[in-house]
Amino acid sequence: MVNKEQNVKKDPSFKFKEVVRGKAWKFGDDISTDHIIPGRYYHLRSNLQELAKHIMEDADLDFVKKMNSGDFIVAGYNFGMGSSREHAPLVIKIADVSAVIAKSFARIFYRNSINVGLPLLIANTDDIESGDELEVDFKEGLIKNLTRGKVIQAKPLPEFMLKIIEAGGLVAYIKEKGNLVI
Repeated sequence: MVNKEQNVKKDPSFKFKEVVRGKAWKFGDDISTDHIIPGRYYHLRSNLQELAKHIMEDADLDFVKKMNSGDFIVAGYNFGMGSSREHAPLVIKIADVSAVIAKSFARIFYRNSINVGLPLLIANTDDIESGDELEVDFKEGLIKNLTRGKVIQAKPLPEFMLKIIEAGGLVAYIKEKGNLVI
């Protein structure tokens, strides 16, 4: 069993890789920002490392203990619904989840994720189960389920969004490029 302390990145900077491998952790439809970061931990919003130890706790109490660096959150429809907690995608990134793959995302969660540099893919997740080993190519939008021998075509992220994610988020992109010209 992985210790929560070992599972949370010490440095919240994200090193984007175009192709990543990890295990899938599947959740259902309508995962809200309160599932992602429970409201009872609101007092930790200024301590993101500590807050990241509680991601997905209300959907799976032991998620952070079970997942490893580079794993994926996989879900159904409307992932990130509810309040626009900007911390929700940020703590997923800090916990070192490679990406969130879902059938659809709440709009504000999607925007907040790109802004903080958390990769997202929209895909049919029916052929992915918890524990499946995935290989994801973000540029091509390909999800290879190595456990089940299936290939899923996701909607690839537009080039300008990939550039923002590669930079580590919108602020990092602007600092690096000096402006928003993509």
